Amino acid sequence: MKILTKEQILVIHQRCIEETGGALGFRDEGLFDSALAQPYQSFSGSELYPTVEQKAARLCYGLVMNHAFIDGNKRIGTMAMLVFLAINGIELEHTQKELSDEILALASGSIGYEELLDWIKAHSNLVDIQQG
Repeated sequence: MKILTKEQILVIHQRCIEETGGALGFRDEGLFDSALAQPYQSFSGSELYPTVEQKAARLCYGLVMNHAFIDGNKRIGTMAMLVFLAINGIELEHTQKELSDEILALASGSIGYEELLDWIKAHSNLVDIQQG
């Protein structure tokens, strides 16, 4: 399984802000680090989020809900999720409205991690990627 590094996610965030507006910078870098660590948590030697879909949902959830950045928390959560899925051979089939509605529901607290995970699974499409 391929991962996104802190540096890669920061580059994605910078590009999102440059393209769509807002202020760069952290509100709380510790909350960012926490969001990045969540998908890789384990208990008694077992991963809490072993699948690509689970890790993607947890990454998105953490980035959106922790509000680590001054601006763009929903955008970076969304983009990190989509890129993480893509580099691991999964594309989501959705309209822009469907994706936007899901992320806004997450940010408002109307849905949680489990509902986001269910949505990812329902919209997942495996793609053929070169392993390397």
